[in-house]
Amino acid sequence: MSGVFEEFVTARYPALVRYGVLLMADHGYGEDLVQAALVKTHRAWERVRDGDPEGYTRRVMVRAAWRAHRRLWRREVPVAPMSDPAAGDPFEASDTAQVVLRELAKLPAQQRVVLILKYWLQLSDGQIAEQLGCAAGTVKSRNSRALARLRAGPLGEAAAEVAVRGSAG
Repeated sequence: MSGVFEEFVTARYPALVRYGVLLMADHGYGEDLVQAALVKTHRAWERVRDGDPEGYTRRVMVRAAWRAHRRLWRREVPVAPMSDPAAGDPFEASDTAQVVLRELAKLPAQQRVVLILKYWLQLSDGQIAEQLGCAAGTVKSRNSRALARLRAGPLGEAAAEVAVRGSAG
């Protein structure tokens, strides 16, 4: 069992981390989300291995990200990372993708998850509602509020357009 699971993790880990980073709008939390989801996938491996193990893992990730607003660690306030001036990217502050990721990070978890599912994975409101176990109206209202907040941010309409096109990933 572990050999096939290890092959799955080796092959799909980078893509799962990219997905986790988008869902959590933070690289560290995105990796944590993937690790937690892979633990659950490993526990259910015999049941999911012949089906769609990546789909199962992504669903676990989405549901955990959807519930992220309930976690106590969300109240932690991290200190600014120490920077190495020689290793810094001088263009990072103006990189549109980085600006959009920072704006996505400001959104509540449920709004961010809906945006990622709707515009990055291109799921319908009904499909999103089914994945999240909520009403389609909830999906629509979270989407509307998220886009309104992005439009009110520093890039205005441009941030919402980049998020909708999926260029932030």
